Amino acid sequence: MSENEAGSATPVSDTLLAMTITSLENSDLSPRELMIARIAAMVAVDAPAASYALNALPATESGINLDDVEDILVAVAPIVGTSRVVSATTNIAEGLGLAIALAEIELEEELEAEAELEEELEAEAELEEELEAEAKAEAEAKAEE
Repeated sequence: MSENEAGSATPVSDTLLAMTITSLENSDLSPRELMIARIAAMVAVDAPAASYALNALPATESGINLDDVEDILVAVAPIVGTSRVVSATTNIAEGLGLAIALAEIELEEELEAEAELEEELEAEAELEEELEAEAKAEAEAKAEE
């Protein structure tokens, strides 16, 4: 049974992550060097914004910053040409926007889940207080008898 059949919510992302891990394991390049090569390759194949978005976190984690990306674009420009560099610049910007939007959605979902948990804890605390008050009232009633 595949992970998708097993109920993975992100089968494409999971597959790409597995491919990246395998690529890292089978390469003598450092994670930073590997991401430089991947960014250059994405520029060369005119990758869409989603590809840059999917690689934004691994690139950041490997130490790549926007200055590095600019340097990569300068380095590959004579080989891939102006149109690919301009397209890559647009797709990188859109990809970063997409990555930011996805991170915001994830953060909102986490905040909603935390708020729901707090509400449940407060309801449990109120119920516990009510039960304690009832038990105290019953004990006082028995003491008066």
